[in-house]
Amino acid sequence: MTTVDAITRRPATGPDAVPISERGPAPTNVVVGYGFWLFLLSDIIVFSALFAAYAVLSGQTAGGPHGAQLFDLRSVFIETMCLLASSFACGMFSIAIERRSYLGAFAGAAITFLLGAAFIWLEVSEFARMAASGAGPSRSAFLSAFFALVGAHGLHVTSGLLWLLTMMAQIATLGFRPMVMRRVYCFSLFWHALDIVWIGVFTIVYLGAR
Repeated sequence: MTTVDAITRRPATGPDAVPISERGPAPTNVVVGYGFWLFLLSDIIVFSALFAAYAVLSGQTAGGPHGAQLFDLRSVFIETMCLLASSFACGMFSIAIERRSYLGAFAGAAITFLLGAAFIWLEVSEFARMAASGAGPSRSAFLSAFFALVGAHGLHVTSGLLWLLTMMAQIATLGFRPMVMRRVYCFSLFWHALDIVWIGVFTIVYLGAR
């Protein structure tokens, strides 16, 4: 018959007999995942501040053009579809990694990269068109807030693309080692978080333009 410790109410023998505080460090996967979630939360706070600044300054056009005059919603819709499709491809990439499929991993990563690169190209084209028409970030407080918010998201996507290239190089050279798979997991969280932020940008900045 198993005896029970009178204080902890746990079995006095077996692995559960050791108090949780004395069972040693958590597995590496748990530590890495927890740490990266904290990073994502801090990044969300940064974007929250940029959204708040845009909400306050969106009407401060200084007599210049406003969003409804500047934004090409057709192009923005294509951008959005590219990013959402890249998120689906990233999910397929993660599944292929779990199955240790080199073909699926490289195919998913390639599609994710191409769609993400298309998104960046469309965004840079929009910025260039606005700047050429005199609607640069120094034109008004509204445009300063717009370029800061949308530009910050674009820099994150660009960083994600560079990260993805690095991950594919590691898979090609190191294979499906636990270290590599943890990094792929973190990348997928990062990429999906950027999709969520962009939905906010698309809704508040572009659809909310009047």
